[in-house]
Amino acid sequence: MIRYALKCAEGHGFESWFQSAEAYEKLLGTGMVACTHCGSTKVEKALMAPRVRPGRKAAAAPASETSPDTVPAAPKQVAPAPTSLSTPSNELEAAISALKKQVEANSDYVGKDFVKQAREMHLGDAPTRSIHGEAKPEEAKALLEEGVPVLPLPFAPTRKTN
Repeated sequence: MIRYALKCAEGHGFESWFQSAEAYEKLLGTGMVACTHCGSTKVEKALMAPRVRPGRKAAAAPASETSPDTVPAAPKQVAPAPTSLSTPSNELEAAISALKKQVEANSDYVGKDFVKQAREMHLGDAPTRSIHGEAKPEEAKALLEEGVPVLPLPFAPTRKTN
């Protein structure tokens, strides 16, 4: 999909979405592109500015003070530096990271054996302890229906390979 800024012969400006540049040309040639204000089919593309999202650091930086007589220079288009996967970029990610550290410090990771061990502890066949692991949605639903107190965690477990 492509969005074009358009203007009619009367000077009305409007925007419209097209499947492709070729689709725009085809619809324009058949008179199917019309002004949304006056209905004129004498339409042409208007000057458009590309939409560029600022990097995370640019969006968080405070706006510098400029006098009304000065025009700020256009920002350089530089790809944002990759953030570390372990560095939270906002409050929600920081809270989830803290929760993950607490869960991992205070419970045992049992991996794909989670359903079996949770069920055994609930039935009294194994000693009760804090565990976390992995379960398919239907397995977790079955545990809940059996009365086993489980809940999904908002993070992927740290896999222990050795």
